[in-house]
Amino acid sequence: SYIIVFFLNVCHEATKELEDPENTAEKVGVAALIVQDFKGPLMADYEFDWDRVLQSQGDTGVYLQYTHARLCSLQRQCDNGTKIQFNPTYLQDPQAIAVLQHLLRYDEVLYQVSEDLQPRHLVNYLIMLSRLASIAHRTLHIKGSLPEIATARLLLFEGISSVLANGMKLLGITPVDKM
Repeated sequence: SYIIVFFLNVCHEATKELEDPENTAEKVGVAALIVQDFKGPLMADYEFDWDRVLQSQGDTGVYLQYTHARLCSLQRQCDNGTKIQFNPTYLQDPQAIAVLQHLLRYDEVLYQVSEDLQPRHLVNYLIMLSRLASIAHRTLHIKGSLPEIATARLLLFEGISSVLANGMKLLGITPVDKM
């Protein structure tokens, strides 16, 4: 319907390499609707705005899907199959520490959601995780880094991707690996 047509238009260039662009567009559209509905308290009214729901930046399901797809792309590009032993001391950058601290809150957020049955806590957590991932992606380079640092950073991004995917699944969103 409207959402699928919109996303096919938005992702026109990217759809050339997607195996099933309609399916991807549907998953992204559903994510946009679920995140919009779950961002605030369940019993609160809000003004629905298609333009806001379908933005690729900001607090939207599209942004969550885009972040996940971008992290999956990074993993495909950088994972050469050889793993050097992980050493967390290579994650001392402020951006890495911010991500790690946020990741540590995941179980607390899930507990809070289960206690008051408000998925907005998880939505807000995932949106913040996506923001932190974006900052980390811009500053914590993998290519050109020493192998030990590159491995630690790649594993950090894999952790972000895993938590993002699991959180979206808990909300009823199917994560996309390509967009």
